[in-house]
Amino acid sequence: MTSPVVAVVGGGQLARMMAQAAVGLQVELRALVESPTSSAAQVIPTSSVGAAADADALRRLAADADVLTFEHEHVPGEALQAIRADGHRVEPGPEALLYAQDKIAMRTRLTELGVPCPRWAAVTSRAEIEAFGDDVGWPVVVKTPRGGYDGKGVRLLGRDDAIDWPFPLLLEECVPFERELAALVARRPSGEMRAWSLVQTIQRDGVCAEVLSPAPGLSPAAAAEATQVAATIADGLGVTGVLAVELFDVGGRVLVNELAMRPHNSGHVTIDAATTSQFEQHLRAVLDLPLGDPTQRAPHAVMANVLGSELADPTTAYPALMAELPHVKVHLYGKEVRPGRKLGHVTVVGDDLDALRRDAARAVAHLTGRTATEGTST
Repeated sequence: MTSPVVAVVGGGQLARMMAQAAVGLQVELRALVESPTSSAAQVIPTSSVGAAADADALRRLAADADVLTFEHEHVPGEALQAIRADGHRVEPGPEALLYAQDKIAMRTRLTELGVPCPRWAAVTSRAEIEAFGDDVGWPVVVKTPRGGYDGKGVRLLGRDDAIDWPFPLLLEECVPFERELAALVARRPSGEMRAWSLVQTIQRDGVCAEVLSPAPGLSPAAAAEATQVAATIADGLGVTGVLAVELFDVGGRVLVNELAMRPHNSGHVTIDAATTSQFEQHLRAVLDLPLGDPTQRAPHAVMANVLGSELADPTTAYPALMAELPHVKVHLYGKEVRPGRKLGHVTVVGDDLDALRRDAARAVAHLTGRTATEGTST
């Protein structure tokens, strides 16, 4: 029997979790990893070591695969165009991936699609920065068009603040948002689309620390509007696979912040909470298979990230954690402990959101060797 073969660029935790879904579907997953000890390389025997920018390594990865996909966006579009010209399927295609790689291109296209965004401008001089800030109000948000993630390449800029980042830069108004949301949808080449529950994401130091699913206190109409925004983007950009749309909740209306065309941290909760996880759905979508049911199987679900640890090996916390919290699901990524590093996540599902947040915080405290801080910020 010949199984489908999916080649994935990237060796991090997203490819690692994609591998778990691939096993159940009897899909052969191959990965191009950064290191033989990377998170994905530990669980994907057919991993090869190479750089995402290496056109020859990408060609070898794509050879005999049914489709090439990604766990990060840092892949040169020219190399992907060449692979597709050789007859290999690339999903999402380089034309769509551009909008997750280049924030100025993304803002331009979303504006053309009529998608609600913060006021923005692409600037090439200090005078243009000052003109934009004087128009929308100070401070402004300044972003590097490429390469930023988890708060990197993003800062608040006052009128008199110096900045030595190279032009061009993306400027956005500083939005007085009440909270951050994320809408996840999956789309296959045929156009079929499925959406998960809209979630609330809680950031600490620019990194996602907690996800609440569904986003509490959001009206069905507002949730439907946000999901429709994500669907409009997926169709308008021709996305294949999972699309994550990060949103600002501003008085009940939403503005688009960022995009990711791959499984996303805000969707990890779907592994344990949804009928079909984002990782299984991504594989289905890029293989152009009918999409699975994304329905959440419990009233509430909470995901909390494990960010750094005082323990040399977080697995030493298992006996105490599992005895105290047998209903909590633990997902570690096989990473060496470093300060602030995303080492894994925990998920808990049930009926009482406040209790779930306390349990998730307690589980993270076990794995980090720190005192639990109950998740109460909204």
